[in-house]
Amino acid sequence: MSAKTTFFCQNCGTQYTKWQGQCHACKEWNTIVEEVVEKKEEKKWDIPARSKEQKNIPLQLKDIDIQLESRIITNDPELNRVLGGGIVSGSMILLGGEPGIGKSTLLLQLALQLKNKVLYVSGEESQKQIKLRAERITEANDNCFIISETNLQRIFKHLSKVNPDVLIVDSIQTLYTQEIESGAGSVSQIRGCVTELIKLAKETNIPIFIVGHITKEGQIAGPKIVEHMVDVVLQFEGDSNHLYRILRAQKNRFGSTSELGIYEMNNRGLRYIENPSELLISEKNSELSGQAIAATIEGIRVLMVEIQALVSSAVYGTPQRASTGFNVKRLNMLLAVLEKRAKFKLATKDVFLNITGGMNLEDPAIDLAVVMAILSSNYDIPLKKGVCFAAEIGLSGELRPISKIDQRIQEAHKIGFKKIIVSKFSKISNLKLDIEIILCEKIEEVAANLFS
Repeated sequence: MSAKTTFFCQNCGTQYTKWQGQCHACKEWNTIVEEVVEKKEEKKWDIPARSKEQKNIPLQLKDIDIQLESRIITNDPELNRVLGGGIVSGSMILLGGEPGIGKSTLLLQLALQLKNKVLYVSGEESQKQIKLRAERITEANDNCFIISETNLQRIFKHLSKVNPDVLIVDSIQTLYTQEIESGAGSVSQIRGCVTELIKLAKETNIPIFIVGHITKEGQIAGPKIVEHMVDVVLQFEGDSNHLYRILRAQKNRFGSTSELGIYEMNNRGLRYIENPSELLISEKNSELSGQAIAATIEGIRVLMVEIQALVSSAVYGTPQRASTGFNVKRLNMLLAVLEKRAKFKLATKDVFLNITGGMNLEDPAIDLAVVMAILSSNYDIPLKKGVCFAAEIGLSGELRPISKIDQRIQEAHKIGFKKIIVSKFSKISNLKLDIEIILCEKIEEVAANLFS
């Protein structure tokens, strides 16, 4: 019997009946290759389900019992928060991120800390390599089983023997199934392996974590349909040159996608940060100019972040404008507002801006802190301790109200700030907190208040 072949785009996963030069879906050239596809329907695992069997019949909404949905609570509160309260039984969770960012470390820590039986499948490292990393991270766990395997059929055999409560696969691009005659990492192999793992998760109620590589554009490698098939898509972000890592949920069928978790990378693995605001604000004995504290929001989490600015005379003729973690175009807009409203002359000034901790912020509420840090550096006058800012700046120099102002004020009070400067038009509740709320209408008022 001749094998069935079809053509797939290696970039987007679109299927074609014959070869062609350009993919009509993603417009890429020479990405369509022929792959052999052969399907066999057979039972691949012998694992009892972990929940009561429900008859698959149409039910009225009021008759559906949601109490059967159980969650596994981990020892990592940041992961619990991002997942919406813990690991849902039978869920399929895809974790993506840059190489070396800590994806394998995060899941190995999870496997070692859970009290449930975990099978950790690695297609990239040997058992000895994982053992060396595990000894550095934490103490050994008798409930954690490690196997180095890439063949999906043999993984199912190990599953039947171990019968774990949680399965971790690192990574999906290294797996292959014998039913598809194409190389590991191809579109058909990735899609076929993910389909089988989802079927396993739903039939046995075992939650499965899979690690996904990303492309140079920052997208998870493989067909886009994989992200649609899984229940949760997590993105592990950060810079290998900085200590901090951010875990976001790009898709979550069991919770909010607004939550995020913050970790710190050290020589013993990843440490979750319960109060990141204290780490993002440097402790200084002496007051320095060019530094301001902003109350920003990442997801639904309030963070107090330090903004650093340096203003100096231009040496090379043309003034330089550079920023790290802040949009350069927005910086230029704020500098134009400063020149118009605060009489800040820019013709001979270099301006450099930095968001501490390697954070990359898009929240417009940090505008006022950015402007005050620039003015502080220009006048070489340090801002008073215990003052923070939360306001957006308009083109006419007015302070615009921002969202979730009450939460920002509460976080500033929690960290220990005595004053917070916000827009006069902010809708603030009657908060009985020991913090002075200074209401200003224009940027000139704030500058006069701080630098008079």
